[in-house]
Amino acid sequence: MAFELPDLPYPRDALAPHMSAETLEFHHGKHHAAYVKKTNQLLEDKKLSGASLIDVVRSAKRDNDSGLFNVSAQLWNHSFFWQCLAPAEGQQPSGKLKQMIEDGFGGVEPMLEKLGDEAAKHFSNGWAWLLLDRDTLKIASLHDADTPLVHDGMVPLFTLDVWEHAYYIDYRNERPKFAKAVLSNIVNWEFVAQNLDGRGAERADQQPASTRESELTA
Repeated sequence: MAFELPDLPYPRDALAPHMSAETLEFHHGKHHAAYVKKTNQLLEDKKLSGASLIDVVRSAKRDNDSGLFNVSAQLWNHSFFWQCLAPAEGQQPSGKLKQMIEDGFGGVEPMLEKLGDEAAKHFSNGWAWLLLDRDTLKIASLHDADTPLVHDGMVPLFTLDVWEHAYYIDYRNERPKFAKAVLSNIVNWEFVAQNLDGRGAERADQQPASTRESELTA
C-alpha cells in the first residue's frame, strides 16, 4: 500500500505575492512530500492493509505510535491546508458561514483578528484552526502534528500552518505578518463553507494506491 502526494489545487505561483512559488516548491514539494514518503515507509511493517489515511492517523494515535502518528497526521494536515487557500480574488465569507461568524465573533474582521492572534501567539510549531463544534464556530491551535481528526468536537473548517517552514522564505521570522497576509487575501472561503457539512476531514483523506487500483480494475 502507498499514499501519494496530492497535487496542489492551483499553480505554484497562484498565491503570490502572499505566498511565493518558492515557498510552495519547498513546502509542498519537499516537506509535504517527505511526510508522504515517511508514512509509507513506516506502514510497510504495519497490519493496516487497505486502511485510509484517516484510519491510519487514528490507529496510530490509539496505539500510541508517535512516529507514525506524526508523519501521517502531517500528511493529512497539509492535504487539508492546501485546499484552504485560493488565489486572491477578493473572496469573502457569505451565506450561512458569514452569519455564523457574525453570531459567534461579531463579524468577519473580529474573527480574522482572533484567528490571526491564535496563529501568531502559538508557541513553537503547530496549526491554527477554525472549527465547528456542533453548531458553534471555535478557534483553537494544536501543537506540532496534532490534528482535529483525533479530538471529539473538532470538525475542521480551516487551518493555517504555523510551522516555520510555512513562512520563513517569504516572511523570515515574522509569523504575524504571514498570518495577516494569508487570512486577509488567500483564504478559500468556498471550501470553508463547504466544510460546514461536517465532511471536511474526508476532503483531505485518501485511499492507498493499491486499493484505488483494485477498485479501478474491478
